[in-house]
Amino acid sequence: MSTIGLMGLLVAFAGVAVSVLCLLVGAILGRKQESSLAETLTWGGHVASILTTIALTVCCGILVYCFFAGDYSIEYVLKQHSSADGALGWLYKLSGLWAGREGSLLFWAWLISVFNSVVAIRDLKSPRKLDSTALMVSQLVLAAFVGVLLFSESNMPFTVTPDKYYNSNGTLTNAATMLGMNSLLEHWAMAIHPPTLFVGYAGLTIPFAYAIAALIVNDSSKEWVVRSQRYALFSWLFLGIGIGLGSVWAYVVLGWGGYWGWDAVENASLLSWLVGVALIHSFTVYRQRGAFKRWSVMCACITFAFVIVGTFISRSGLVQSVHAFEGDPVSLVLFGALIVVALLAGIVGLIVRWKSFGPAADGSDEVEHLLSKEGAYYFNNVIMVVFATLLAYLTISSALPDFLPFGGQTVSSGTFNAIARPLGVVYLAILAICPLLAWGATLRAKFLKQARIPAICAVVLFVVLAVYWGTYLVPSYDAIIAAGGTTAEELASDGPAWYYNGLALVGFFVASVLFFNSLFMLGRTIGAYKKAHGCGALAAFGGCLRNNAARFGGFLSHAAMAVILVGLIGSSMYVTEKVAYIGYDESTDTAAENFTIKDYELEYTSNSVTEVNGGNDILYTVNYDVYKDGNYIGSVSPAVQLAQKTQQQKLVASVISLPGEDLFVVYRGVNNDGAFSMDVRVNPLISLVWVGFGLLMVGVCVATLGRRRASRKLTDSQRTAADAAAGESASVDAA
Repeated sequence: MSTIGLMGLLVAFAGVAVSVLCLLVGAILGRKQESSLAETLTWGGHVASILTTIALTVCCGILVYCFFAGDYSIEYVLKQHSSADGALGWLYKLSGLWAGREGSLLFWAWLISVFNSVVAIRDLKSPRKLDSTALMVSQLVLAAFVGVLLFSESNMPFTVTPDKYYNSNGTLTNAATMLGMNSLLEHWAMAIHPPTLFVGYAGLTIPFAYAIAALIVNDSSKEWVVRSQRYALFSWLFLGIGIGLGSVWAYVVLGWGGYWGWDAVENASLLSWLVGVALIHSFTVYRQRGAFKRWSVMCACITFAFVIVGTFISRSGLVQSVHAFEGDPVSLVLFGALIVVALLAGIVGLIVRWKSFGPAADGSDEVEHLLSKEGAYYFNNVIMVVFATLLAYLTISSALPDFLPFGGQTVSSGTFNAIARPLGVVYLAILAICPLLAWGATLRAKFLKQARIPAICAVVLFVVLAVYWGTYLVPSYDAIIAAGGTTAEELASDGPAWYYNGLALVGFFVASVLFFNSLFMLGRTIGAYKKAHGCGALAAFGGCLRNNAARFGGFLSHAAMAVILVGLIGSSMYVTEKVAYIGYDESTDTAAENFTIKDYELEYTSNSVTEVNGGNDILYTVNYDVYKDGNYIGSVSPAVQLAQKTQQQKLVASVISLPGEDLFVVYRGVNNDGAFSMDVRVNPLISLVWVGFGLLMVGVCVATLGRRRASRKLTDSQRTAADAAAGESASVDAA
């Protein structure tokens, strides 16, 4: 199996090399004159890229086969295999492909090749210069990945298992049987989390490739944006899904009661997602107004660079993280070089094509007024890029020289919160106002007319949220501060009470405005379609999904961000936590007292020790009945799971989800006196985070998969009427 895998990598690398060479020579010959040889070479480059995908598919298939068959002849399979049984055992075996450094690089390379094949197949019958050049650029990126797999011993996924792992009779040694996948990774969310992120990372190679291709062929039209925008949306969607799944895993598996801790690898996944927001909005302005040309090209390069920064952080070994792979000097050099090359390619290309990608001679594509859609997009993009850059700097600050700000220091989560919270509120405030603004310049009277109804609704919602804030959240904050201790000190370090609580209140106001502005614009979109087609409300709704999907999905995504913001404020700023030891009498199987937190009371009922996963793990469980204000609301069974082979522990949290909050219960074992160590949190509004995340993904799916143009059956007068009624063009205003 190892030999076949190695041959597959050799064929893949040869295919990449042939593809790049054919595309390059074909492009050179095509510039001089139209020739059949140039067309043949270009066609051959497309075919070679497809063959590369086939070869890498074989490589991935070999590892997957070995994981399922229990074939440990490949060292990577031995180190990353899962022995879990049950309904999801197959998923954990499959996830071994991307669980380690070598396999994840192979999987990433395969995904890039798949995206490249899509570009190649779409352009195979009648190759166009822009598409062929973009394919060549993307194949060069793929060459770097395949090259490091093939020529770096530390990244080779098909290394034969050394003899030291075998006994003389051919069986695995005791040390070898201890190897395998980390038990913390054996969870459905974590099994799916990495591949969704890798799909996003690989897909963002395509917009970068098209941006560089547009510079090479000197084509400043919107064609390269049209060709790559759907890839950008699709990739951003999967990045969001990946980040969300990672948050779910952190919440239910790690046992610390939260879903985001500003860990270095967590931050790494967020970088490209943030800049991807700027990229998608830039594409909108490029398509609709022909503006932001230089910025869009550079943003595509920055987004790709941040993709590489993310994997650089997780693989270089420069930054410590519980999620990071083992450090690798080859990865340090490779990904560091890719970051520099990606940025230099955009900068140098724009310098050479400065005039071509500049504003139009009549100034029609310039930002005339700050109070316009262009102005809002501009500020949104600046905020996202600045925040991502600052986040990246603070994440790697511990590896920087001491003479630099924060150099040699590990930045606390409080520092990240101090930056992210106000920036996020400002960003969403701009996002809330943007749909009501006009292209070019916004007339005050028209703006106020459009804003009147959503503003009234927003005030009503804000009053409700403000009452909840004043009667429940602020008292929780005051109680934590009054109790003192480490938690109070950390909360006080986030700023004075007036600022901390005031920021939350402003966030609620912004969320209210954003939510109703989005719903209002969504309703106007449906109304415009209904008026243009003379159909009923339900038919208009379906028609918008089919023919106005970009706008429909955009406004739905806006509304989802408002829901998420409310959830984030409650579940990250006003969490109540209590850690305590509960005395236990084994002879009577009783607890010394009930566990109380806020208006909850946990009454001990029993405990158990059971074998799970076919006897591979032991589960130590304690059971409690839960009462809220004296009323029974359910039971919790938190546990400690012990892997017998590795003696590794995993905390299995138990959660009761109520409409307004979660009761999060963790059991951490017993102390020397036999008392139960309990860690319980009350997380307000956390359900809104999950609901908002789901709505966001639905919105982006609609915008990505739906049609981008109005139905051709519309007459010019109908189309004009629809645009006038909606007050804007059919664009991805909030992709």
